[in-house]
Amino acid sequence: MLKELILEKRQKYSFIGILLYVVSTVFVCYLSFKIITDVQTWNALFWIILLFSSVSAVAKSFISEKPETQLYLYTITSPESIILSKLIYNAGMMIFLALLCFGIYSLFLGNVAVDIPLFTISIVLGGVGLSSLFTMISAIASKADNSSVLIAILGFPIILPFLITIIKLSTNAIVGAEWSESYQYLGVLALLNLIVVTLSYILFPYLWKE
Repeated sequence: MLKELILEKRQKYSFIGILLYVVSTVFVCYLSFKIITDVQTWNALFWIILLFSSVSAVAKSFISEKPETQLYLYTITSPESIILSKLIYNAGMMIFLALLCFGIYSLFLGNVAVDIPLFTISIVLGGVGLSSLFTMISAIASKADNSSVLIAILGFPIILPFLITIIKLSTNAIVGAEWSESYQYLGVLALLNLIVVTLSYILFPYLWKE
């Protein structure tokens, strides 16, 4: 994880570019809509922005590394340590980016969420889920040619059920539904995140040897 922090510090323009993307996208939405009163539209647009932000922020995890760098890491540390550090760092970055996106989004387009605590939980679970999924996909795609195309092909069917669940949970938070109505979605999201992290930890060592 220390390597990731050092690398990101050296490449500040990368993270700044993602922030600029978020701000500019939200601002364009503001110019187009001014204010969004429809709950479904507000919610869907928020997660679309966050989805593409996560692709820009996380999908480069392994693809941006040169083969020489991967070989060097292979000789000094275990693959389990590498994937865990990637998952933890990307999750932290995505949670920060998601919360920041929510703040900017609310500033320009208003905040229609009634249950802020539940919506914040959905943002955190969404950030962790998106980062974990795209970290795993990035690791797989880095071993193939046309990795960017492969990310799109692998990402869509995998991310779709996760997005459907997170949108349902955040919709409950927006309309102020009872927490009991959201327990199933919270459980599903927590389980999906656990499955992705566990599979990444178990399968990455075999992928790393290729």
